[in-house]
Amino acid sequence: MALTQLTQTLSPQQPLADKRGYDYDLVIVGGGIVGLTLAAALKDSGLNILLIEAKITSASVAKGQAYAVHLLSALIYQGIGVWDKILPQIAKYRHVRLSDADYPDVVEFATADLAKDTPELGYVAEHQALLQPLQEFVQKCPNVNYLCPAEVVNTQHQQDIVAIDIKISEQIYTVRSKLLVAADGSRSPIRQAAGIKTHGWKYWQSCIVAFVKPEKPHNDTAYERFWPSGPFAILPLPGNRCRIVWTAPHEEAKALCALDDQQFLAELSRRYGDQMGKLELLGDRFVFPVQLMQSDRYVLPRLALIGDAAHNCHPVGGQGLNLGIRDAAALAQVIQTAYAKGEDIGKIQVLKRYERWRKLENLTILGFTDLLDRMFSNQILPLVMLRRLGLWLMQRVPLLKVFALKLMIGLKGRTPQLAQRF
Repeated sequence: MALTQLTQTLSPQQPLADKRGYDYDLVIVGGGIVGLTLAAALKDSGLNILLIEAKITSASVAKGQAYAVHLLSALIYQGIGVWDKILPQIAKYRHVRLSDADYPDVVEFATADLAKDTPELGYVAEHQALLQPLQEFVQKCPNVNYLCPAEVVNTQHQQDIVAIDIKISEQIYTVRSKLLVAADGSRSPIRQAAGIKTHGWKYWQSCIVAFVKPEKPHNDTAYERFWPSGPFAILPLPGNRCRIVWTAPHEEAKALCALDDQQFLAELSRRYGDQMGKLELLGDRFVFPVQLMQSDRYVLPRLALIGDAAHNCHPVGGQGLNLGIRDAAALAQVIQTAYAKGEDIGKIQVLKRYERWRKLENLTILGFTDLLDRMFSNQILPLVMLRRLGLWLMQRVPLLKVFALKLMIGLKGRTPQLAQRF
């Protein structure tokens, strides 16, 4: 429904409630990739959904953010029915090369390492290549109303509903819902207003991100090279471009970004290697800090957290967005199943099923990424010897190699039903 059509049915300062006592079964706050994924996954649920996004253009679009999209995420989008719109705009990778600085033993993962006939190990997508198809898909879902721009200014949790005050063009409207889902980012105002505490830490590192165009083809290969200062990833993109994710201590990262283009490219080439020839820098580079965060709770009565509102992890391995996509698929499955059985989807007993599913799995990945970063981002001799032994074993012990690969691309843990259809 268009914004004008929806606001015409609302009275400023007055709640709109039908004879059921509520307006929506579900209100999702945050129209980024994860919030849109949840709405899209519920297209056939019979639930009446309101999706609220505050900004027309996100900072991720402005900065040209890009992500690794794991196989499980791709399967989820296939199950939703939007993957055929996403795939033409993104890059595939069929090989992953994992190495430790200048240590000569390189672990090479390929599609042949998986038992199933899989043509790719994963994909790399720019933010807009995921966001736009999802927006178009959701706007065609008859059970979803999409409000943008609109801002949630207050929530009031009651026994059977949650009342949500929404600001649209300086007017305040109130809607009532059986369930509120926060997909509003790592600083989630919804989470903070609910009093849900978080635990974690900020790393000593920041990430530099940039686009480059190498002289030679990237050959559908993703690279993760660990340096004492932090991980360094090269992700292939369409048009023989690559996305660089360069982790370094804060001051070093700031100094690198302050270099002129030629100096920056010279430093970049030292990390990058010469396997793809001369590099050309495309556009601006950006720096952002890195943190690990886990919410104490993912759910309260009438409230659920998904994506960055629930957790953050180190960017090593490109896990962050993929965890959010899995959250969305898991929550969609839990509430759709409950709704089909006639259960109240906002009841804590229902929402706990989602929390039990996702919280431990996310914590495992948070711990795995933290361990990787700490193990490799140092020059402590016993740790250097241990991690290089691990790489040596991984390259030579197939079971260990396959386990590590499946963990990296999301094929460990419980698979949502959306992904099981394929």
